[in-house]
Amino acid sequence: MNPEAKAAEPAASKTLGRGDESFSETRWKSLRYFNLYRLVVAALLFFSALLYPAAFPVATWHHGSQHLVLAGGYLLSTILSAIAAYAWRQHASTQLTVSVLCDVLVMTLLIHVGGGLGSGFGSMLLVTLAGAGLVGQGRLVIFYAALATLAVLTEQSYRGLQTDLEATAFFHAGVFSIAFFAVAISARLLARRVLANEELARRRGIDLKKQTLVSQRVIEEMQEGVLVLGSDARVAQSNPRARKLLAASESGEPALRECSPELLQAFTDWRQERRDVAVLVQVPTNGTQLRARFVATTSGDSDVLVFLEDMSRLREQAQQIKLAALGRLTASIAHEIRNPLSAIRHAGELMREERRGELYERLLRILLDNTQRVERIVSDVLELGRRDRVYSELVDLRQLLPAVVEEWSTREQLTADVIWLEVGGRASICFDRSHLHQVLWNLLSNALRHSRRLAGSVRLLVADGKVAGQVEVHVVDDGEGVADDLREQIFEPFFTTHHRGTGLGLYIARELCEANEARLELMGRGKGADFRLLGRALDC
Repeated sequence: MNPEAKAAEPAASKTLGRGDESFSETRWKSLRYFNLYRLVVAALLFFSALLYPAAFPVATWHHGSQHLVLAGGYLLSTILSAIAAYAWRQHASTQLTVSVLCDVLVMTLLIHVGGGLGSGFGSMLLVTLAGAGLVGQGRLVIFYAALATLAVLTEQSYRGLQTDLEATAFFHAGVFSIAFFAVAISARLLARRVLANEELARRRGIDLKKQTLVSQRVIEEMQEGVLVLGSDARVAQSNPRARKLLAASESGEPALRECSPELLQAFTDWRQERRDVAVLVQVPTNGTQLRARFVATTSGDSDVLVFLEDMSRLREQAQQIKLAALGRLTASIAHEIRNPLSAIRHAGELMREERRGELYERLLRILLDNTQRVERIVSDVLELGRRDRVYSELVDLRQLLPAVVEEWSTREQLTADVIWLEVGGRASICFDRSHLHQVLWNLLSNALRHSRRLAGSVRLLVADGKVAGQVEVHVVDDGEGVADDLREQIFEPFFTTHHRGTGLGLYIARELCEANEARLELMGRGKGADFRLLGRALDC
């Protein structure tokens, strides 16, 4: 027996040795087939005795009635055994034992009626014991062989007492007895090996199913799109991410010719050259640019794996890495600039006290204004470096916003009616309080810079989001709005359309929102700009 079968044998024996409740489905089928075989044999014996008794030597006219009675009883018992095996799935060992006892009894009587082992019914006992060995459990198989041996030897002894003792007949009985044990034991060993292999196959099947489910889950959750293409460029399999990137329907596998002709052409070129080089393709439906990489498989069908990556996401990741490195560098520089900048500003303030003419005053004013602008840039850069320090809390906007508006209006020397504040809904947001103050300050400064500075030029609106558990904060101005060609650039660092701006206000506002699991976006088109802050109102 091979090692794997030995390893699986104890488990199989344990499963099948707890009684009939754990009798395996395979062995139940074997028991049914065994009873069907017995039923066919019994039917042949009965109808042969009934319709054509001279067909068998045992069915002579002298013993025909005995044979008919035995065959009829045997047929009735096999019918009951078959019905029990199909309808009553309990006590399988008992059913098998009763069937074997019945076979041994009937076959022994047929051997006696037929004139001994020469009638051929001894071979029928060998088949019965082989079937019982394949179906039975444990030592019962040896018991069946011993029972058949005792029955044959008893019949031969009785025959010898009735007539003259023949050594040849006893020799035949002994040979059959040895054959009974040999067949029963061989069948039992074969059955154990089959059961061990069955248990091993079952475990392997469970492990394979688990591994398949895990692999399928991994492929489905991958950020990359995965396609399996046949030699005819037909999509055999795809994950949800690939169907989303190709803008294909979720019902069936996408067709390359319809989704992306460029990808189809790239696949054709790759099959000709087999170069391990990624290519850029475009999806006409949504204009998404994809990076496609082809990998050959070892399957017999010559399938090809295609990995699809969204270039916009790759560019965004690259930009984030670049900005992170730039942020660390600028923060270090800002710390070094701040001290000499303070000295320059202090010197400028001292020089302002001297009166040396109009030109001197104008140059000094330029110096101090630019010094203040550089200080503001340094402060913004340092504030950006603190985005990872988030202390979220549930902030009540009904209390915070009036204070922010009043403080900001006082600093900008505005009248009270320039900013209109409208608060509705839940009016609470999960945010770091200092970060929220900085975001609102930057948004209001940007709105005022581009507004007409009239009554209601800047509106600060609060309302519940369209999705439960969200809150929206809108900062709207009455300026010229944002041009269509600039909408994608306004959140980039150091991009500004105002000569007094630093280009960091909106960028810092968005970064702080993302750090607080919120989103800042530009809404609408046309006159005026509408910036929406979408954040969580619960689960802080």
